[in-house]
Amino acid sequence: MFLALLEPADMADGGADESSSRTESLDGEVRVSKDKLLLRQRLAVRELVDTEVSYLHMLQLCTCDIRGRLQQLPQGDLDVLFSNIDDIIQVNSRFLHGLQETASTEEEQVHLIGNLFLEFQEELERVYKVYCTSYDQALQLVETYRKEPELQREIQGIIEAVVPQAGSSGLDFVLVTPLQRITKYPLLLQKILENTPPEANAYPLLQRATSALQDVNANINEYKMRKEVASKYTRVEQRTLRERLACINTHTLSKKTTRLSQLLKQEAGLVPRTEDKEFDDLEERFHWVSLCVTELKNNVAAYLGNLETFLRFRPHEYNLDIPDGPVAQYCHLERELQFVAFLEFKQRLEGLVWRPLCSLARVLAGPRNLIKKRLDKLLDFERVEEKLLEVGSVSYEEEAARHTYQALNSLLVAELPQFNQLTLRWLGQILRTFVALQQDFAKQVLQRAECSLAQLPHRHVSEPDFRKLVEDVLNQTGNQLHSFKDNFQKVLPPPTIQPLLPGAEHQVQALLSKYGPRRLFQVTSSISGAGTLDLTLPRGQIVALLQNKDTKGNSCRWLVDTGGHRGYVPAGKLELYHVAPSGEELRRQAGPCKDSRHLTPEPTLTPVASVPNMTQVVAVYPFVARSSHEVSLQAGQPVTVLEAQDKKGNPEWSLVDVNGQRGYVPSSFLARAPSPAPWGWRLPS
Repeated sequence: MFLALLEPADMADGGADESSSRTESLDGEVRVSKDKLLLRQRLAVRELVDTEVSYLHMLQLCTCDIRGRLQQLPQGDLDVLFSNIDDIIQVNSRFLHGLQETASTEEEQVHLIGNLFLEFQEELERVYKVYCTSYDQALQLVETYRKEPELQREIQGIIEAVVPQAGSSGLDFVLVTPLQRITKYPLLLQKILENTPPEANAYPLLQRATSALQDVNANINEYKMRKEVASKYTRVEQRTLRERLACINTHTLSKKTTRLSQLLKQEAGLVPRTEDKEFDDLEERFHWVSLCVTELKNNVAAYLGNLETFLRFRPHEYNLDIPDGPVAQYCHLERELQFVAFLEFKQRLEGLVWRPLCSLARVLAGPRNLIKKRLDKLLDFERVEEKLLEVGSVSYEEEAARHTYQALNSLLVAELPQFNQLTLRWLGQILRTFVALQQDFAKQVLQRAECSLAQLPHRHVSEPDFRKLVEDVLNQTGNQLHSFKDNFQKVLPPPTIQPLLPGAEHQVQALLSKYGPRRLFQVTSSISGAGTLDLTLPRGQIVALLQNKDTKGNSCRWLVDTGGHRGYVPAGKLELYHVAPSGEELRRQAGPCKDSRHLTPEPTLTPVASVPNMTQVVAVYPFVARSSHEVSLQAGQPVTVLEAQDKKGNPEWSLVDVNGQRGYVPSSFLARAPSPAPWGWRLPS
């Protein structure tokens, strides 16, 4: 009975022991599984750190040993081959330092690694996208080296001596290392993530880090694709007209016709125009920066030209027939300035200002072409978008056109701000250099002229008195110039119409009848058009003003009509044209003439009393000779009057001598030059 009662209890205790043992067994398996997971996680972390150490060591070998030994290659080739590897070393050195610091806290190491990758995400993308973009160009250089066996053997020997594991791959093995590393980061993080329990605190952080590094690689690929698309359009090709015509085919004609049709539809308001305020602002700023560079380049070119003209005058080479003393001292100083100071200044100006400015102007050509090409691709994009809305599908070529526009637009929006900023910084540095050169030059001249300054009349004058002296002289000179101007205006003849150039009467009459006299202008100096809408015009060409600014609102470029072509010209090279008289009016001005076959008289020596013989006068207006009996004049040119009338006694024509050439000119084109009072330095009393 007692045994019977004990049996159920014993059975119950046995079942409990068996259940407890199974639970303990499961707990043990879980612990073992977690230990294995933790071990694999630590191995993955160790792999990340160890491979980062090896990778950084390889980069340092590239910069210190390999690049240092490849001195037989041009510096430009080395810049392409190794690109921005110094920036990569700098970023990865800090990244490795952070990785090694995470080992001090083993419990939170994985969490810290995830944070570290998120912290370096932008820097890694910034440096590696530059290297990856130039990688293809580096491979092209490596291929060219293979075509030179001797050079290839030298390069291969250097690689094998520094990196034996490179083997026959040579330079390719070294250059591809950064690309392999940036693509391996997501895989290493994924391996750590797979060996991290989902319930761990670091798991979400590792997920974000893995996704972030995958985005980095995707962004690098996208940037590389955009750069490849843009590189086709940034190249500035100098092609002849024949080469351009050879490129024309039915496909290009079809594309250009379609774009023109799309543009005309937009101008007519039939289809909407795509508005992009962000890009429009960037483009306007780029054109403003480009205009600044162009204007500064033109000003520096004019400055260099004036300096060259100044250096051609050498007064110290003339024999002044004056004994030694201040004159000899001046000649010695002038000789030193001429052959040392000025030449050194000119060389420094060309090397430190002019050449960098020309380089900057060439750099602008690539973005300018890219902006121009974007407009073409925008028209293609708008047409494809219309078709997509109407039909619902597009061809492969049309889809490629959409992607091309999107790539160009994204690249310009991303990089134009940086480009504009760098260009302004470059321009500012050039201007600061120009000012510094001027200051150095002034100091050098003053040092060389220190002894000669003692010979000047104002050497004992104090600075305030010297300023007063300069102000008085400038005021005196200004008053004399105003007096000269007033006297000159008093003797100006009434407005006289300038004769036309031979063969230009019909063109001017056509422009005159169409636009009126107030819109006619004359080209003062030859114009060479640089843009597609710019005109190339000779000096003296008559044009009609259509608009006193261009489409960007720039009032320095005017839209004109030549009677056959329309385009833009610099406003500074135009002056209002006084309409020339016809031949009948000229004959009327010259008085009655029995022989109408000659517009100008033959030379004669009949003196008149109105203007004495051999009188020195000034040409008021320019005059172009139309026959062998006439002589051309420039406004402001000194003229010697030989006879004040023609052989018929008509005072409207005068026989003159201009630089050794004799001939007739209209008398009304001449004016006496007033004799200003003597002026010069005067010491204060």
